[in-house]
Amino acid sequence: MATNDNAHPMSGEEFVAQLAEENRAALDRLSQLSAVGEAPESLTIENLLRIALKNELEASEIAAIWMATTKEVDVKLALARQCGDEAKHYHLIAERLKALGVDVDQIDPLKGGYSPLFEYLRSLQNTAARVAAGQFTREGIALVRNQVFVSFCEARGDGETAALYWDKIQPDELHHHQLGKRLLARYAVTPEDQRAARQAARYTVELAEEIQEMTRLKAGITRAPGC
Repeated sequence: MATNDNAHPMSGEEFVAQLAEENRAALDRLSQLSAVGEAPESLTIENLLRIALKNELEASEIAAIWMATTKEVDVKLALARQCGDEAKHYHLIAERLKALGVDVDQIDPLKGGYSPLFEYLRSLQNTAARVAAGQFTREGIALVRNQVFVSFCEARGDGETAALYWDKIQPDELHHHQLGKRLLARYAVTPEDQRAARQAARYTVELAEEIQEMTRLKAGITRAPGC
């Protein structure tokens, strides 16, 4: 959607509403990609939860990195909350894996290095861009992916894992997303910050799509949860 920054600068609230509309179509695509095709029997909940460990650890770490280099106190505190929540999710998922008979101590969640999305997020310096890419967009992606994962768990008869996500993890992700919405309305108020935020949100979605499709084609993995 084209905007005229000079003639009619948008308020933060107007910008967030516009960006949310742009994100909606992208999130629908990601949800469809995540659930594409029939899930083979070789695609197990245990393997998807292993992927979730990496996602949660990266999410916790990027929040910690940003917290140390963000000047706005309310954003710092939001990142502190998110860092703790993502670490909590990691432990909850690890406990679920143990209950499923997996030796979690033998898992290296960062084997193979950090994801391209993590590296991109780490490079962001602008506060509005960080909020747009992180809490607002990445957590929005997590919400739709987790919904697909919950449906997969229910289809496989694993109500306990489904309940873990639905009752404990999803509420936190929704809180992060809604908090990001409020912070973005506060800090994406200049044309420069709005451009940076929009670019960061778009590239976050693009990377998520690329990573998801590459994982599907190379490893046959779909329905993986977010973070």
